[in-house]
Amino acid sequence: MPRVLLVEDDRSVREGIELGLRRRGHEVLATATGEAGLEALGAFLPDLLLLDLMLPAMSGVQVCHRIREAGQLPIIMLTARGDDGDIVVGLDAGADDYIVKPARAEIVEARIRAVLRRAADPAGARPPVEHHGELAIDRAAHTVLRSGDPLPLAPSELKLLLHLSAVPEQVFSRQRLLKEVWELSYHSDVRLVDACVRRLRIKIGEPPGAPRYIQTLRGLGYRFGPL
Repeated sequence: MPRVLLVEDDRSVREGIELGLRRRGHEVLATATGEAGLEALGAFLPDLLLLDLMLPAMSGVQVCHRIREAGQLPIIMLTARGDDGDIVVGLDAGADDYIVKPARAEIVEARIRAVLRRAADPAGARPPVEHHGELAIDRAAHTVLRSGDPLPLAPSELKLLLHLSAVPEQVFSRQRLLKEVWELSYHSDVRLVDACVRRLRIKIGEPPGAPRYIQTLRGLGYRFGPL
């Protein structure tokens, strides 16, 4: 079972999630602050981070930025309400998914499984290496180079890029991407897709206002290329 690091300020929420995941066989380390969570990373070596957005002192967004600077640990943001601003800020900081509290343990576990599946097999069964302009996409190694330099892509960013680039010029609606990349229902939140596209465009060096690789077709969705 995956090792989960839980960083949650609210004691009752923290204890509830921790107990629910432990009962399902997960190894869980729970902390109340972002600072303690960051300190625990090296020793605990989690497979995934459940991160409260509204933490004291160091916020969840700051923690997320720190982790993304150093590596690509899968992150699910926990938010106390479905506030648009909170969710978008968390996703833009690099979170792979979000859960609005309170949430049942089985829901939390299902989202953990989905995020870890995306991280474990972002490439699927397609051919190993492809070249698209300045991008070299190695599907077998799960790496992307831009002009020879490796790009530090989060799991959701990598899987989205691999999914779009596998069929250049094909248009994918946001709802279809939610189902095929995020493994979520058709009626889930399309902001997951939009935030991931924004982050990915920055990392692959898309010029503002004129993307070469990930293009928006108004009212339809996104496609990869043509370059």
